Amino acid sequence: MSQSEHRKTDCDNTDIMETTKTPNLLTVREVAELLRVHQRTAYRLITGGSIKAIKIGSQWRVPESALIDFLEKGWKESASQGKKKSGPAQFKLPLD
Repeated sequence: MSQSEHRKTDCDNTDIMETTKTPNLLTVREVAELLRVHQRTAYRLITGGSIKAIKIGSQWRVPESALIDFLEKGWKESASQGKKKSGPAQFKLPLD
């Protein structure tokens, strides 16, 4: 193969790689930092299925799009609930 043919092949491969976007994968630690929660909390959200992730070997990776979906879902749920009172009703105890 001549050098010009070799260069053309390299360019063709580069074009394919540029058009195919690989997802930006986040670690559990990065997810925890972005959500401002403890790593254990982020791990539970991932293993519980609330945040979609893939396991590579023994480590979890979260596509950036899955984290955005999780956040958008949370916004929609909180907006649909409106201003509802949450938690137990409070009772006043007599001080006498």
